[in-house]
Amino acid sequence: MNPIIGIIMGSDSDLPTMKEAIAICEEFEVPLEVAIVSAHRTPQRMFEYAQTAHQRGLKVIIAGAGGAAHLPGMVASLTPLPVIGVPVQTRTLQGIDSLYSIVQMPGGIPVATVAIGNAKNAGLLAIQILASHQPELLERVQKYRQTLAESVMDKQNRLEEMGYQEYLTQI
Repeated sequence: MNPIIGIIMGSDSDLPTMKEAIAICEEFEVPLEVAIVSAHRTPQRMFEYAQTAHQRGLKVIIAGAGGAAHLPGMVASLTPLPVIGVPVQTRTLQGIDSLYSIVQMPGGIPVATVAIGNAKNAGLLAIQILASHQPELLERVQKYRQTLAESVMDKQNRLEEMGYQEYLTQI
């Protein structure tokens, strides 16, 4: 199948963060592509990728970047598709720099932004965007959410049975 989610990052050093978005797309069996597209080191590649994404069949782009983190915003300025930015944690400022760079977009060029390092939520948001027009995918999202709720209730039941002190020794 042709990819419908594009997962891009500014550097291969972002891949350990972005692998969570890849994993969630694979879990939901949504076709994806993964690419290194640097806003600063390969600007022509970024322009081409962003401007042709919708023509190639992509429906959502997830863009992870650290530091100056221009990739999500620049891609959003070049494509009509929704872009989800993932701020990658940095050594110097722990990802605050990345978060500010991605979230502070000018009016008219939105970038949905998840928490620092939370590529899993970016993947889930992309899936939910697609699910709004795909009933089968929507059903899988609802089942996933039900599984999350059941997990919390299982933990609550164990907490009640064990008491908080014993429970703390188990986690």
